[in-house]
Amino acid sequence: MAETLTTPSRTDRGGRMLFVLSGNMVLDAIEVSVVLVALPSIAADLRLSIWTVQWLMSGFALGFAAVLLVGPRLTARWGLRRCYLIALLVFALASVAGGLSDTLWLLIASRVVKGGCAALTAPAGLILIGATFPEGPRLRRAVSVYSLFGACGFTLGLLLSGVLTPLSWRWTFLFPAPVALVLLVWGLRVIPSAGAQSARRPVSALLGHRALLRSAFVAASLNGTYAGLLLLITFRVTHQFGWQPWQLALALLPACVPLAVSAAFAGRLSVRLGTRGSIAAGAAAAFAGQLLLLLRPTTGSYTTVLLPTLLLVGAAFVLAFAALNLQATQGLSPQDRSSAVPLYQTGVQLGGVVLLPLVAALLTQGEGPRPALLAIALAGAAGLIVALTGPRSTSTSGSQPT
Repeated sequence: MAETLTTPSRTDRGGRMLFVLSGNMVLDAIEVSVVLVALPSIAADLRLSIWTVQWLMSGFALGFAAVLLVGPRLTARWGLRRCYLIALLVFALASVAGGLSDTLWLLIASRVVKGGCAALTAPAGLILIGATFPEGPRLRRAVSVYSLFGACGFTLGLLLSGVLTPLSWRWTFLFPAPVALVLLVWGLRVIPSAGAQSARRPVSALLGHRALLRSAFVAASLNGTYAGLLLLITFRVTHQFGWQPWQLALALLPACVPLAVSAAFAGRLSVRLGTRGSIAAGAAAAFAGQLLLLLRPTTGSYTTVLLPTLLLVGAAFVLAFAALNLQATQGLSPQDRSSAVPLYQTGVQLGGVVLLPLVAALLTQGEGPRPALLAIALAGAAGLIVALTGPRSTSTSGSQPT
């Protein structure tokens, strides 16, 4: 994944470039959550079912997954800098198109396009950081900052949605446009041209790497069940308790704040527990939260049922997030790692692509939340079983999160 920059001022521009890349990482992470709180308002305004409106969430994940695997080919052909900046421009245009539209297909299309743009910029950001900062403490510090911004973005998206949705759900689509344009203008000045990327092995050559496939499956289970639970809880809280968007945003914070707070030391936690132990503990915590809600799908208050569930799924990401990244690339050469990361991230996104429509379809049947919760729990159980049956890890001290 190493590149050689064609500019002599890499040190001077490094801090400013990191600010732009991290800002874009926050924007991508915000985009995942900002629509969630607005979904009930969008459904009511446009008279949409849960099944239909959920495509605004799964559409973003679908676009992300679809572009991840072809992204390296695009950047190899057109250049990393050009693809990154064009993706920012298209992201801004798609935000405006979605925010001004009353047509469902255009709303969904804008989300798919924005997911594809995020799939170009997120991996490119890591490549640019690796090419700009020298190996050692400076590089690790830069990657930590970049990851921390991404971890905080989901939380910020919930809070912004709670503020913007009462004004109009359209602002949840529109507000990223000016931010992306500012990052684009700044990026034109500080993002350097880069040399050719190192050769990548075909993705098919990595399909026999069991640790990679196991990590992708468990991550898909965690991500898919997480998204499905948040969708279910969002509509339950809105309809059962009649809460306003700002109340809903605050109610969902326990599911994401733990990861944002612990992002700086999550890697050290996985080293202490071992990758297998951390992943298994995370999968078990998520499954426990799913079972808790399954046992009391329609009874109990937010404090007694929903809050413990959200805290458990939040703890699951704290325990497993960094460890899954470590396990996915453990033992791989740098050349293989550059191909493995998009494959792993595609698997993560496919969890949401599969489970979100399934959960929404089961909720739309009108038989209550139990069928949807059962589907979520089964997916969580599958992830836990795979996490428990992996080979025992020896040491992770020499690995770095990807």
